[in-house]
Amino acid sequence: MLLAEGTHPKIVAERLGHSTVALTLDLYSHVTPNMQETAAATVDAALVRIAATSDSRA
Repeated sequence: MLLAEGTHPKIVAERLGHSTVALTLDLYSHVTPNMQETAAATVDAALVRIAATSDSRA
């Protein structure tokens, strides 16, 4: 639930008492199937902002 809500994996691992973030991600990353789509949308939005900033300076 925490990963799905965007909580940093390190915090989730600490809360669950896992020794490593890798363990947490190995066990629970399947519960966030939209992570790839969210990451792609974030990169896309950042590139659009960068392009807009570059265009306004030209």
